[in-house]
Amino acid sequence: MEDKIFLLVKVSIKTKYSNIHDAIQELQTKTVLQVSSTPNVEVLQTKIIELNTKS
Repeated sequence: MEDKIFLLVKVSIKTKYSNIHDAIQELQTKTVLQVSSTPNVEVLQTKIIELNTKS
């Protein structure tokens, strides 16, 4: 069976940015994500869903 799931990640940060949205943007573009397959689950694709924090 093939399906999609959403995993939430909690990240605590300390930043020099005065605007938290700049820190979020940097993390979204610089993070390397690895979710490994298990004997019962094959990971087909992973993607960080970007949070649009600036208009």
